[in-house]
Amino acid sequence: MTDAASGLSHLDGAGNFQMVDVGHKPISVRSAVASGHIVMARETFNAIRDNGLKKGDVIPVARLAGIQAAKRTAELVPLCHPLPLSGIEVRVSLDESLPGCLVEGSVRTTAQTGVEMEALTAVSVALLTIYDMAKAIDRTMVISNITLREKRGGVSGDVINRP
Repeated sequence: MTDAASGLSHLDGAGNFQMVDVGHKPISVRSAVASGHIVMARETFNAIRDNGLKKGDVIPVARLAGIQAAKRTAELVPLCHPLPLSGIEVRVSLDESLPGCLVEGSVRTTAQTGVEMEALTAVSVALLTIYDMAKAIDRTMVISNITLREKRGGVSGDVINRP
C-alpha cells in the first residue's frame, strides 16, 4: 500500500515504514545505470594515474568494491529488497579535466522490482573506496553528482536521465 498523501511507497496509510510488497508484480528483465565522480588535487590524480599510492592500484580495487556493494545493497538500505543480480559492471575512468575519476555502475536482474538502488550503491562505494585509498595524500577530495542515469523495465517503464 502507498501513502496516498505523500506518494511514498515505503509508508503505509498510518505513516509506518514498510517494505513494499512486490509479490503481485510480474517478473521481468530490469536494468539500471548510475554514475558519479570524485574531484581531487592534481597530485592525487597523478598518483592514481601512475599507480603511485602505497595502498595499491586504486581503479581495480574501486571496481571490485562497487561490485561487492551492489550485491549487498539490501543489507545496507533497510527497505530494499534482496535481488538475484544477473550482471554487475563497474567502470572507473580517469578524467584529466576534473582532475578526478568518473564511475559508472550498471546492474541487471530478472525480478519483480528494479535495481536502481544497486547501481547507485555500486557507484557510491566505488567512489568511497577511491577516497579511502587516496586520503593519505588528499583529504579535500569531493564526491558528487551520484545520479541514476537510466532505468529499464518494470511497470513504471523506462527512465533516461542524461546530464
